[in-house]
Amino acid sequence: MDLFDKISKNLGGPIGMHQKWSHGYFSFPKLEGEISAHMMFNGKEHLVWSLNNYLGLANHPEVRKADAQAAADYGMAYPMGARMMSGNTKYHESLEQGLAEFVGMEAGFLLNYGYQGMVSIIDTLVDRNDVIVYDAESHACIIDGVRLHMGKRYVYQHNDMESFEKQLERATKLTDQTGGGILVITEGVFGMSGAQGKLKEIVALKDKYNFRLLIDDAHGFGTMGSTGAGTHEEQDCIEGVDVYFGTFAKSMAGIGAFVAAKTDIVAYLRYNMRSQTFAKALPMPMVMGLHKRFELLKSKPELREKLWTVARTLQQGLKERGFDIGNTNTMVTPVFLKGDLYEATSLTRDLRENYSIFCSIVVYPVIPKGLIVLRLIPTATHSLEDVQRTLDAYSEVAQKLKDGVYKESNMALA
Repeated sequence: MDLFDKISKNLGGPIGMHQKWSHGYFSFPKLEGEISAHMMFNGKEHLVWSLNNYLGLANHPEVRKADAQAAADYGMAYPMGARMMSGNTKYHESLEQGLAEFVGMEAGFLLNYGYQGMVSIIDTLVDRNDVIVYDAESHACIIDGVRLHMGKRYVYQHNDMESFEKQLERATKLTDQTGGGILVITEGVFGMSGAQGKLKEIVALKDKYNFRLLIDDAHGFGTMGSTGAGTHEEQDCIEGVDVYFGTFAKSMAGIGAFVAAKTDIVAYLRYNMRSQTFAKALPMPMVMGLHKRFELLKSKPELREKLWTVARTLQQGLKERGFDIGNTNTMVTPVFLKGDLYEATSLTRDLRENYSIFCSIVVYPVIPKGLIVLRLIPTATHSLEDVQRTLDAYSEVAQKLKDGVYKESNMALA
């Protein structure tokens, strides 16, 4: 079979037939003052539930002012070099130290990007004698980092502590022979399902097994815990986490990430992470803007409270209307439906074109055939009116799905 024929078969039809309904473009008007989750998509205003902006900082007036002032003061060129060469500034250092202290660690290191950062962290921490044990539903950046590992890696079933312990036993037997160590990797908040990683239960097993714990808390940093320090704060197990990874892309609506750990570990990472050692440092406008975002994250708990008010109202409303939202115990809100690929894309098209609601759709091959996931990401920019509008729209499209309106033979009726 021809390569493109295989791709077409996996899509369920001619290439592009379904995808043309899902793709489009956003335009960003010059917004001033009021922060909103309404944006222009394909020239039409949409209510968007797919924004990396948990705390509403993306268009916060103080953030916009800080970003603009930093761009005016420094331009995008500075600093002109990698951190270990000519790219270090006191502003980079003060930001990473502040972040580390906030999440309960000794030291921190800024990363240019979250995805590449996590890949490089894993690659740097382990060698061929070490064993990685990781959750089956880990983010793609973790999977890619694990793939680079030249030693053994064992995957355990998602959040399954019995499976986890079995893999720890296998890893321990192997490292007893190789003299290596064990690195356990999981997420604080799993971005697709909204479930928290079982950090406290994992940490408890340190009394029985010898391993180090790395957590990816991209969704948990700034949103979880009494102060927003992360999922390890939420579960009261900060001291059990050896390496903490957080991104700026979610709660801080920025670019980049950071890793935090004990001082000697961070020093080792600082000079051995190839993705950072050979990369230009974060530009000054981003660093200064991140300082302001971090300040607001800490000083305005009302933003986090608004996020959670929206999330809880949305999730409770969905459950009352009979929707399956899985086992989420965070703000991430998946809605599980049944239908084929054509129905999934038709439903999404209906939501976007006729209800002006934009959300992420997840279909095969990311999830099994016959399932549809519509993922909603609440933010502090959403209103309770937005929630009600979305609940009403979801009820209507769910009924259409049940009635077969979105089947290929009936699309003319949609």
